[in-house]
Amino acid sequence: MKNSSFYKRASALCYLILIGIILSSTPALANKKLRPQLSERQQNQISGTITDGRASLPGVTIAIKNRVNYAVLSDFDGKYSLLAKANDTLVVSYIGYKTAIIPINYRKNIHIQLQEDITSLQEVRINAGYYSVKEKERTGSIARITAKDIETQPVTNVLATMQGRMAGVNITQSSGIAGSGFDIKIRGQNSLRTDGNEPLYIIDGVPYASDPIGVGYTATVMPLPTSPLNNFNPGDIESIEILKDADATAIYGSRGANGVVLLTTKKGKAGKTTFSANLQRGTAQVTRFADLMKTEQYLEMRKEAFANDGVTNYPANAYDVNGTWDPNRYTDWQKKLTGGTAQITNVQTAISGGSGLTQFLISGNYGKETTVFPGDFNYQKGNIRANLNHTSQDKRFKTNFAAGYTLQDNDQPAKNYTGESRTLAPNAPALYDEEGKLNWENGTFNNPLRNLQGKFLAKTYDLVANLGLSYQLLPSLEIKSNFGFTDLKHQESSSQPSTIYNPAWEIGPEYSLISIGNTTRQSWIIEPQLHYKQNLNEDLALDVVLGSTFQQQTARQLVQRASGFTSNSLINNLAAASDVTVDIDDNSVYKYQAFFGRVNLNWNKKYILNLTGRRDGSSRFGPGKQFAAFGAVGAAWLFSEENFFKNSVLSFGKLRASYGITGSDQIGNYQFLDTYSATGGNYQGVIGLLPTRLFNPNFAWETNRKLEVALETGVLKDRIFLTLAAFRNRSSNQLVGIPLPSTTGFTSIQANLDATVQNTGIETTLRTLNLETKNFTWSTNFNISVLRNELVSFPDLEGSTYRNQFVIGSPLNIQKMFHLEGVNPQTGLYQYKDVNGDGKITAEADQTTIVDLNPKFYGGLQNQIKYKNWQLDFLFQFVKQQNLNTAAAGFPGMLGNQAAALSDHWQKPGDIATYQRFTTGMDEDAVEAQINYYSSDGVITDASFIRLKNIALSYSLPKEWLKGAGCKIVVEGQNLLTFTHYKGADPEFLITNSLPPLKIITTAIQFNF
Repeated sequence: MKNSSFYKRASALCYLILIGIILSSTPALANKKLRPQLSERQQNQISGTITDGRASLPGVTIAIKNRVNYAVLSDFDGKYSLLAKANDTLVVSYIGYKTAIIPINYRKNIHIQLQEDITSLQEVRINAGYYSVKEKERTGSIARITAKDIETQPVTNVLATMQGRMAGVNITQSSGIAGSGFDIKIRGQNSLRTDGNEPLYIIDGVPYASDPIGVGYTATVMPLPTSPLNNFNPGDIESIEILKDADATAIYGSRGANGVVLLTTKKGKAGKTTFSANLQRGTAQVTRFADLMKTEQYLEMRKEAFANDGVTNYPANAYDVNGTWDPNRYTDWQKKLTGGTAQITNVQTAISGGSGLTQFLISGNYGKETTVFPGDFNYQKGNIRANLNHTSQDKRFKTNFAAGYTLQDNDQPAKNYTGESRTLAPNAPALYDEEGKLNWENGTFNNPLRNLQGKFLAKTYDLVANLGLSYQLLPSLEIKSNFGFTDLKHQESSSQPSTIYNPAWEIGPEYSLISIGNTTRQSWIIEPQLHYKQNLNEDLALDVVLGSTFQQQTARQLVQRASGFTSNSLINNLAAASDVTVDIDDNSVYKYQAFFGRVNLNWNKKYILNLTGRRDGSSRFGPGKQFAAFGAVGAAWLFSEENFFKNSVLSFGKLRASYGITGSDQIGNYQFLDTYSATGGNYQGVIGLLPTRLFNPNFAWETNRKLEVALETGVLKDRIFLTLAAFRNRSSNQLVGIPLPSTTGFTSIQANLDATVQNTGIETTLRTLNLETKNFTWSTNFNISVLRNELVSFPDLEGSTYRNQFVIGSPLNIQKMFHLEGVNPQTGLYQYKDVNGDGKITAEADQTTIVDLNPKFYGGLQNQIKYKNWQLDFLFQFVKQQNLNTAAAGFPGMLGNQAAALSDHWQKPGDIATYQRFTTGMDEDAVEAQINYYSSDGVITDASFIRLKNIALSYSLPKEWLKGAGCKIVVEGQNLLTFTHYKGADPEFLITNSLPPLKIITTAIQFNF
């Protein structure tokens, strides 16, 4: 019995064990059926797609953990394929994104979504011109923005994309008129000459001349000559780097004194051929208007002015107050003449692809922008660009070719209506009569739309091409060369036909005028180079670049004026003019050659020394002065790599410093020679010559000594990253015209003045990752620059013609002004400080108040917020500055509107007022006081502002909706909101009577397949 019981129990136990084995193995068996039949011993094909949740990521590295020298890259669509075992682990890495560790776990198809990592930016390689360097290992000061920043901005000029985004880079727009340029200053003004402060522009390795391609009076709608930088389409740019200090710029020698702007265009990527397009539509309007008088205020001003002048019967030409014009009429002329809505259209397309050895990209762009002025005018730009990269099978030979051709067609009115819109009387007559014709109100009204008959026309054709060849001679030695070519043709004209005058005057076509300018510019450059890179031992790495530059630029400018036409229909035909004047006929050749080198030593990836040098030769200087040497030394200590900082809250720390000398030859061609110009007079059949410049064999290079110290620190895995830089630049040997006694027959001689200009400043950049989850990311970028410009020395300044322009110890951009002490309560006139106490107010003795017109500080605050497929970017730009109050123009009381603020004016003895009494121009004392007012600090006002410079909201449609195609919908805005106490129209653009920057709102749809 016992044995039987034992057997029963044993049998039951075996049963239970068997059932347990079956039950426990069932999931495994089930899983085994569901799993692909992958082997743990053999290699299996693993594939998938890599995205960032919104778009596919090409060029991502996919490796196998613990397997050396094996990795693949994702193609243009983010797809990858590799061989791996079932129990292997994938390591997926991509610059700018967090590395993902993905176990294969018997899967065959693995789709991976990477998360962006702004804390990994130190690993990004940045363009430094003749070489590239990791962000964390650079010893120089280089600011950078990429296509991600550029593509959120609805602008047509590449310089506009940098406003408020880079420390030490101050950019202001010259006008809101389509096709206008921008003014850029990198770390202040170095030269006494306003045209000697432009940086060097490099497009894909090709120097690009930024000199204006027009003159002021052939472009009457522009406050400044036409800028060639409009030729580049921002949508073609992959990155923009700004080289600022000596270490970064010295390799460019004499051309880098004012900084270097490197533009790198987009290139094709290996993978499936894809097509992308960006269709954009939008509108633009003036940001804000000046606060001017309404009709009631205006007529009160006029009547009070006549009363002050003792006039009881209004003159016959006082149409606004004598009853000729309707006293109850009101027109807001600012809105009427500049308050229109410009329409913006932009289409960008591209096709790209290629294999692992050959990649290509071809892109095209067309843009059109109408104006805010009355009339049918527009600015059109089209361009096509091609990039081709090829690598030989053995990876030793590489070639890259880039070319872009741009056509601009700018059709604008010949008159800028901004000034007239601020001065027309608010009760002036209507623009059109009952028949729809221009209204001249019986000859009493000079209709502003008369200028619609005239036109500003400009056409620009621009080609920029570059070819790069390289060959790996040895594992550590590469030989290469760059070949560049540019060809620019520009034609512009400004016409004023006789039809712009009142028909009652009976002026014929013989009074028609036209100004025509033609500019052609060609250049070529050849730059052979050697690049040697070798690890000398386990701790020391050596990187050497040696090269030379051979460049030539030829240019011609012909500017003519013509009048006396037999018919207005022939105004563009100079042969029909009775009088043709040649103002400029200039042919020039500029030759430049240099030898340059860079030696970089990196010890233990902690201590870095960078030596750069360049010897330049320029045809702009005379014999014996054509060559000069420039160089710099930069050093960096990555102290976060020291053992005592390991495992601390400090994730990155670098201290860097640089010192060097760069130069400048921005003086124009042939300035050292004695030159002659035609007198225009005919003597016995021969045109006479007039000497215009004296020969100066000692004319030589302007030099700029640059010093910088900077600290870069990152904490919490670089979630908070701070850069703090202090610099001092000293520019000497200034290239200027030195005044000569009148007895010499010349006003000046081009020479090197022993004057020194100093720029000092502190730049701060802060980058933070505020919040990061799987679906939500919020990051912030902040920069601020505090700069000080100073004229350190100027020999015999008081005895020179510059004594009223500059002051030693003060900035260059100043105005010497009278000091306004207010309005005299008894006389009602402005009173000024009598500095020498002689009882008279004179410019020579009393204009001693120095007004600094440089910004005190400037910067920007940028935020980026991502939530799933949504992304919001916005940038606030801020500037602390003072400038002229452009709303306070003209003579209050005379015919012409005035600022509404003039209501606070003197009316009777004893009044305490801001503005003096009104006059129609008959009161000589009041007129003199008003003239002095515009040369006094009374017109200086706070022009500081905070502006919502840019905002962009985008949504990426899920790819599964579109069967793998990508589609993004974007709403963008530019110059949307401005917070300022400025009394004029717009605080950013401070040139009187020109159109301020426009407020732009666009919508776009972007797709690729």
